[in-house]
Amino acid sequence: MVKDLPNRCSIRLQGYDYSQDGLYYVTICVQNKVCLFGEVKDGEMILNEAGRMVDDEWQYLRIKYPHIKLHEYVIMPNHFHGIVEITDNVGAGSARPENGQFNIGRANPAPTIGNIIGYFKYQTTKKLNLSFRLWQRNYYEHIIRNEQAYENIAGYILNNPYNWKNDDYYYIRK
Repeated sequence: MVKDLPNRCSIRLQGYDYSQDGLYYVTICVQNKVCLFGEVKDGEMILNEAGRMVDDEWQYLRIKYPHIKLHEYVIMPNHFHGIVEITDNVGAGSARPENGQFNIGRANPAPTIGNIIGYFKYQTTKKLNLSFRLWQRNYYEHIIRNEQAYENIAGYILNNPYNWKNDDYYYIRK
């Protein structure tokens, strides 16, 4: 029996090619805000074993997807923020549908930010081998459109541990 899921609207920008070169700010949250990756002490994030594994898997994305650059990121007790840059994506758009038809014989479609984050979520979930869902079903993304936006977001990421108790994701299980 298929469980009825609520109708969900996409939070992605309609019509935008998420495989094209650009900077993307992503936030991924742990299911139910459970603090799994360590703790914040004196404004510094101290990663535990699970947090270090998440860090390793984030760094591995550069090998899996050589056309990306990883910019500022932070692993928090129950969520993750990072900036991913898709660069020199020669294949971007090359295998997109043309008039509703895929051009068979061309290279695989260039990975989207969704493919990259999906792979990251899958790998971290698999490696932690939990009896419950690790990440929330979706993730938040924001297309970074200019230098000022980049500076603001990078600053927010870098200061996230220092501002932990004022963070929207701050949650201490009682």
